[in-house]
Amino acid sequence: MLVKVFGAAMQGIDALTVTIEVDCSQGIHFYMVGLADTAVKESHERIRSALQHNGYTFPRRQLIINLSPADIRKEGSAYDLPLAIGILAAAEKISADKLSRFMVMGELSLDGSILPIRGALPIAIQARAQGFEGLIVPKANVREAAVVDRLTVYGVENLKEVIDFFNGMGELQPTVIDTRAEFFASQNNFDLDFADVKGQENVKRAFEVAAAGGHNLIMIGPPGAGKSMMAKRISTILPPLTLHEALETTKIHSVAGKMARYSSLLTQRPFRAPHHTISSVALVGGGSFPQPGEISLAHNGVLFLDELPEFSRQVLEVLRQPLEDRKIVVSRAKYTIEYPASVMLIASMNPCPCGYYNHPEKKCICPPGAVRRYLNRISGPLLDRIDIQIEIVPVPFDKISDTRQGESSAAIRERVLRAREIQSKRFQNLPGIYCNAQMESRQLRTYAVPDATGLALLQTAMKQLHLSARAYDRILKVSRTIADLAGSEGILPAHIAEAITYRNLDRENWAG
Repeated sequence: MLVKVFGAAMQGIDALTVTIEVDCSQGIHFYMVGLADTAVKESHERIRSALQHNGYTFPRRQLIINLSPADIRKEGSAYDLPLAIGILAAAEKISADKLSRFMVMGELSLDGSILPIRGALPIAIQARAQGFEGLIVPKANVREAAVVDRLTVYGVENLKEVIDFFNGMGELQPTVIDTRAEFFASQNNFDLDFADVKGQENVKRAFEVAAAGGHNLIMIGPPGAGKSMMAKRISTILPPLTLHEALETTKIHSVAGKMARYSSLLTQRPFRAPHHTISSVALVGGGSFPQPGEISLAHNGVLFLDELPEFSRQVLEVLRQPLEDRKIVVSRAKYTIEYPASVMLIASMNPCPCGYYNHPEKKCICPPGAVRRYLNRISGPLLDRIDIQIEIVPVPFDKISDTRQGESSAAIRERVLRAREIQSKRFQNLPGIYCNAQMESRQLRTYAVPDATGLALLQTAMKQLHLSARAYDRILKVSRTIADLAGSEGILPAHIAEAITYRNLDRENWAG
């Protein structure tokens, strides 16, 4: 008997429907075709054991299984459940009447328990798009898949439940989630707050400007000045995720297997802080079995690179194109995959190997030229792509010991949201542009035109600091954001002047 069961394969962050054809006939051989990897082929033993522990025997007949489309590679153990159902249906152990109405995915344990899988959300989206009545997934993934409306999603814990369901001997309870209610209920629950940061008012201001315009930012200062502390709080002042952004971000984390069990949507912007020993593939994505990298996992959120010069030069250079294009195209001989990568880059670094160059109290012990060599580990083109470069100094004792709390994240976020609302109206007819940092040259000539005094100030800065054309654009973008924070229609000289102060690493002779 020939039966068809439906599953899905991952391609980038999207799913593709896979038809699992099982033919049971006379003979004793077992064949599996359709470009299955080792994990899929090993399902034979898992299925045999799971069936035995649930009162069924593996058919002692010839089985030919085809995973269609046959030219798409099938990876992972998530095909165990549909394969088991297909084998039982082909052997006429269960009814095949309802198989065409459902998409089924899940990994089997040896005792028949159903283990969680990756990519439940994109699979659910594909199931709805293909017109399936329902989706059967592991219980641990059911809330993640159930955020997709107009699709009945069932969570199962054991193979026996699925067999009984298709035989009409038991009912599965669908999981229903009020996606919007859950999403908006936990959007503003943060454990950190800028109120905990003592002093550093100029750096907080730089973070506010960065959050308001979506600008990349780098801090340079000695150890213990509060660089990491402030970077971890940037998410608390960023605008909340929209429902569309949350779905897109959740898809990426789902494909990468980063979703917690029994979770649904990601409700807060991701914050990723990879260690400086990370490889370029782990950062951008790809590999033998393609997975999103850290840049894509930070999509719609923050990518924090602490101790930036300690990252390898090759790793840092692969950042350049994603920061400009806001996407990553991984091209290999056998595949080409595109991952979204719209991130806000926050980086920090010490000013020198010992960490105390320009320190007000401690003396730098680095040999001559060491400061310049240390800074040169970061290429000029990469620094050009970082809009805000701010120097940070240690907090004096009177600030540390002050018991009064600083300005809260909520107050800062309120100003950021007002500035973002202005940008939203400004770019409402420009698809793909949502904040000032995403403006291109054409938009700069329209929305970021300084007056004569501001232009003269900018010209002087360009000559004295030897700024590049890209740095010129960055200053205009930051100026536009500062003007939005001030509620100003035009860009004033004061806005240009503040934006120029955020180009610390462009200062001539800064590093000796």
